[in-house]
Amino acid sequence: MGGVGGEVKLGYHPKVKIGKRGFPLSREWVNMKLTLDDLSAAGEIKSNRVLVRVDFNVPMSKEFEGQITDDKRIVESLPTINKIIGEGGKCILMSHLGRPKGEVNLKYTLRYAAMHLTDLLRKSVYFADDCIGDDARLLVRQMKECDILLLENLRFYKEEEANDADFARKLASYGDIYVNDAFGSAHRAHASTEGVTHFITKCAAGYLMEKELNYLSKVVTNPAHPLIAILGGSKISGKIDVIKNLLNKADKILVGGGMIFTFYKAMGYEIGNSLLEEDKIELAKELLQTSGDKLILPTDVVVADKFDNKAASKIVAANSIPAGMFGMDIGPDTITAFRNEILKAKTVVWNGPMGVFEMDNFAKGTFEVAKALADATKNGAITVVGGGDSASAIQKAKLDKAVSHVSTGGGASLEFLEGKTLPGVEALTNK
Repeated sequence: MGGVGGEVKLGYHPKVKIGKRGFPLSREWVNMKLTLDDLSAAGEIKSNRVLVRVDFNVPMSKEFEGQITDDKRIVESLPTINKIIGEGGKCILMSHLGRPKGEVNLKYTLRYAAMHLTDLLRKSVYFADDCIGDDARLLVRQMKECDILLLENLRFYKEEEANDADFARKLASYGDIYVNDAFGSAHRAHASTEGVTHFITKCAAGYLMEKELNYLSKVVTNPAHPLIAILGGSKISGKIDVIKNLLNKADKILVGGGMIFTFYKAMGYEIGNSLLEEDKIELAKELLQTSGDKLILPTDVVVADKFDNKAASKIVAANSIPAGMFGMDIGPDTITAFRNEILKAKTVVWNGPMGVFEMDNFAKGTFEVAKALADATKNGAITVVGGGDSASAIQKAKLDKAVSHVSTGGGASLEFLEGKTLPGVEALTNK
């Protein structure tokens, strides 16, 4: 077998602690589904082909070809990969990258991910130029114990997202056992996440999947109280199911982001040119009426004369937004009130920024919430940050290592918090 990209200069990666992993206290979920440790205990890994769904859907530089700008998802897969090769398994990795829309588009090749993984592991990672076909099958057949092979982008085939049975069968033919470690794709019933499980007898959760589900379970199944949920983002429509589900569980729900203005409109406030979901005003009224004192809205906001980082801005009371102004962030009184609630908590879950954090002048509310989470963690609280914008925000604040867990899956974590079943998890083998 030939390695990817010929000779690869290997380097030390300071973020990687080979084989190290840690889980929170809750183990309820582990009692339901087969895990990688179960496979290990049964001696199922050595000499076997382990087909692993990973999430290497990482951001790439627009300026420098092949440069990965954030390798968190790759780094998070290392404990599972190291466990497999450490026990003499043959590790076949598969993933998607971007949205190539079912066609081969080398802008979305996983070749660079294979090269980066080679560097992280300080061990050759082989690369197949296709995810199915004769060449891929040959590379799998040639694998020796402890070898690692990464298949090309699954989404070069429309059959992946369509969960085509024949495509899933071809992928499944590479593995004696299957491990799903791609939490970020667990909410999608695709060929590589759900379809393959119909053709492989033993399908288990990898360490990252297990870690994600354990932390999120701490929020929705048996949280330590007070449980504080912080919900932001632009639209109520994207968070309605989360709000409804968490109203029955959380002690307080702190609301920020663009969706606050639809609530304000429902309360009869002037919102200027702020973001509004006209068709969700009645829903906002209903939530305000049914939530009691659980739903806490900002009492002051930062407004600007235009939607621009350099716009003139000022702080106003929530019920005094001037006509023509844009709501951009939560205000200082709200920051203090939110911080006080967060510091009382024993469990905190955060999904969605408090304002337009992408603009530095309107990122304070989001960053101050991130600081409050870090302080709550120091006080012993379990703090969980949903993926997507929340993960980006806490990374931008340089506090991602100061909380209990930052999810790698925005959509998946949101659906979990909504109380929905994740197809990629449901499809795994029961113990």
